[in-house]
Amino acid sequence: MRIVVALGGNALLERGEPPESEIQEKHVLAAAEALAPLAREHELVITHGNGPQVGLLALENETDPALRRPYPFDVLGAQTQGMIGYWLVQALQNATGRPAFCVLTRTLVHATDPAFAAPTKFVGQVYDRETAGRLAARHGWQVRQDGGAWRRVVPSPEPAGLVELPLLENLVGTGATVVCAGGGGIPVIAGESGLRGVEAVVDKDLTAALLGQAIGADALLLLTDVDAVQDGYGTPRARPIHDITSTELRARSFPAGSMGPKVTAACRFVDAGGGFAAIGRLDAAGDLARGAAGTRVHG
Repeated sequence: MRIVVALGGNALLERGEPPESEIQEKHVLAAAEALAPLAREHELVITHGNGPQVGLLALENETDPALRRPYPFDVLGAQTQGMIGYWLVQALQNATGRPAFCVLTRTLVHATDPAFAAPTKFVGQVYDRETAGRLAARHGWQVRQDGGAWRRVVPSPEPAGLVELPLLENLVGTGATVVCAGGGGIPVIAGESGLRGVEAVVDKDLTAALLGQAIGADALLLLTDVDAVQDGYGTPRARPIHDITSTELRARSFPAGSMGPKVTAACRFVDAGGGFAAIGRLDAAGDLARGAAGTRVHG
């Protein structure tokens, strides 16, 4: 099978952990061990989140006295693609003995996307409400509640295309594991003078669905830190959903900042002709691919 895997932020940094390099590399090694069996048996394309990492770089830029202005988010996204991509390809190649490549990937977005006027994408560390409010006032951030904590939010426009798609299509057929479109891809828009980066972070699950459709993937695995999608999440009637059609799943409601994008991505992939999508835990990746764990979404 040709499988696109989208690694959630928990694959690199669990909530509340300090963003130290050695901590993240330890998580990457665990992710590589979980994905290695799939990489040996299938054509594997991996995307990953970058919320904590891009948020950390943004905060460092905001407070660096050597800078007249912070680096823009497209540049920070490129930096995190390189860092996380390096960790992943090294761990995967060591775990499988097969070549692995990281492709710096740009994602086309539309300048007229309404998301630029309504930031929703969580980035960076978690704060209590008072600290988040103080930082927002100091740096001009917008912040929102994320579960029991508060985080910075930035625009998250819809992915419309992948600039490096021809290269990705060529690499996938070589038998190598490909890491690409990290953090949803570097957001760029097309103008009269060509492409230029914009201040945004694209949702990696939606980009993964677009990527899976573009390369003709058989499956899309959306890996996170929960066993399965829950119907009635947060209520006494909550129950896991194990097998469901995209039509049935779209009829339910899920939190926009967490499970919502994964559900949307799964449905888009299936509706566009993909074989199936699955949502579940990283350490159950093999079982997800076999339909023995998580939430399986089909037509």
